[in-house]
Amino acid sequence: MNPVSRTRVTVIAIVTALTLGIHYGWLVEPIFGHVHWLHAIHGRFCYIPIMIAAAWFGLRGGIITATAISILVWPLVMRAASNSGNLATEVAEIVFYYAIAALIGVLVDRENVALRLRNQAQRQVERSQKLSLVGQVAAGVAHEIKNPLASIKGAADILTDNDTSPEAREEFKGILHREVRRIDSTVSEFLEFARPREARLERMNLSEVVHQTIRQVQVQAQQMGVSISSDIQGDVFLDADSEKIHQMTLNLLLNAVQACASGSDVSVHIGMDAHAANVTVRDQGQGIEEADREHIFEPFYTTRPSGTGLGLAVVRAIVEAHSGDITVSSSPGSGTTVSVTLPISREGKR
Repeated sequence: MNPVSRTRVTVIAIVTALTLGIHYGWLVEPIFGHVHWLHAIHGRFCYIPIMIAAAWFGLRGGIITATAISILVWPLVMRAASNSGNLATEVAEIVFYYAIAALIGVLVDRENVALRLRNQAQRQVERSQKLSLVGQVAAGVAHEIKNPLASIKGAADILTDNDTSPEAREEFKGILHREVRRIDSTVSEFLEFARPREARLERMNLSEVVHQTIRQVQVQAQQMGVSISSDIQGDVFLDADSEKIHQMTLNLLLNAVQACASGSDVSVHIGMDAHAANVTVRDQGQGIEEADREHIFEPFYTTRPSGTGLGLAVVRAIVEAHSGDITVSSSPGSGTTVSVTLPISREGKR
């Protein structure tokens, strides 16, 4: 018996002892004397422990308590046997003990069964959702790895062919390295999404992290003919995990650059107020269709042939881990704006 059940049994035993003491006149009659109206009242007190037992333990608890009380009041019933009217009253009282126990116990048992069935159904739904997510994740990873593996196999076949020219060998070595990096990137993003490291909050300079991330992406952006402009005035400090904020900013910038055509611009803005800092990344790409916007944070959902669909899912997880908020506004042909709001540290702006 667990501690809660033991406590409940103890309470029922104490209440039963008190009601029986009142029923026999041991507790009340020494004060008020033997009066008929008082006997009529304290004779009903025995319903109290029966109702409590039935409410806590169902039909079984109510019947056991009713039986125990019936046995304990039996001497009083036998005492009343000399008067047929009193005997009938006492026997009817016992019948009502069982009736109350049965009524409340059955209702409680039915409610407990319904609750158990609801909990089982809820657990089944949760298991189904988890299995569905596992299947979705497995299919996404398999799809993202299958294509580069095919490229690696083709490159390896050509590299092992003795008739392959030196120029072709260099070309396919580059393909081999690029596809390996692509697989590594996919696996890294998947691990970050599936098993994110707990955020280590410490005072960090958001402006400096964003500047570093822009410099990191600058070379790739230039190769694609995309320029990156920034509007960052002063230093903004957060109580945050600098590595995760860097990863968040990197994913946002890479998404923006890859969405743009040659000659386009990506702008980054940092603003703040008394309570929060805001990082806004705006691109001049094709924008996002309305039907796609509601799915952009779903794992493995992407509209780009070379995308993994994990970037924005990871970004949202990082933002939520920092008690922040992320919004996306976009329409076809007018680009996309992603805005992240994060609480600032007490140090504020320097």
